[in-house]
Amino acid sequence: MKTKISDNNLRGRDLGQGLVRKESLTDSVDDMTKRMLVDAGIGPGMHVLDVGCGSGDVSHLLAKLVGKEGHVIGIDRDGPSLEIARDRIRKLDLPNITFIQRDICELSPEPGQFDAAVARRVIMYLPEPVDAIRRISATLRPGGVVAFLEHDNTMVPGRLKPLPLQEKVNGWIRKTIEKEGANTHIGFDLPFILESAGLTVEHIRAESIIQTPQTNYPTVAIIRAMLPRIIQKGVATEEEIDLETLEQRLIDERTKASSLYVSDMVFTLWARKPGIPE
Repeated sequence: MKTKISDNNLRGRDLGQGLVRKESLTDSVDDMTKRMLVDAGIGPGMHVLDVGCGSGDVSHLLAKLVGKEGHVIGIDRDGPSLEIARDRIRKLDLPNITFIQRDICELSPEPGQFDAAVARRVIMYLPEPVDAIRRISATLRPGGVVAFLEHDNTMVPGRLKPLPLQEKVNGWIRKTIEKEGANTHIGFDLPFILESAGLTVEHIRAESIIQTPQTNYPTVAIIRAMLPRIIQKGVATEEEIDLETLEQRLIDERTKASSLYVSDMVFTLWARKPGIPE
């Protein structure tokens, strides 16, 4: 699997064999997202809706693909995340992105406004996904495309040797989002949801996130961000998690076992709205 390395995510430990470099898998999902967008046909001049845009990571990828002649509108119901997103585009001088506070289930822009709609890790949280996707589809021109990326826990974890701490930590994440109502099998369900919403599925694929003693997915950063939710749902206590030592304990476990760990499956899918493009 490809990984990107920056000075900020190089780490070293003396294991008696010299310096061991720790690569980050932080960007791997961005790589999967970009491949999905390109393969789905999103390109220069297109007008794209980014559904559940959060702080704007996917919007930035889209802005580069559609260029100066295109435009991206990101919507999210979370005001603080949108403020972060707006601040980022001001600093990066990206005039082809606009962020609007709006709930997906109340989506009602002008029909046929967009060439494409995109969502990442959003559909799994929707209580009525078919209805929401119909609303998203209504914003597309005839022949418009939707492209979705979702994580799925059906086939993970994958390992040959026991990695109890890794599995416990991933279990905290999974149990919390399940208690919040998320569909953790959304990858297997998504094509049928889209077909029920009247779209024609064109392609679906699944890729894995693989951790080794030399690679590190930002699991601890995710746990840190989710900590209040994990505690509130009664999944784990702050003492049990022990954030300050957690990352090192995970690395040590994989190193001692000399083992790969498949922590996530990522499904990417794109589908098309019926009709002939104008």
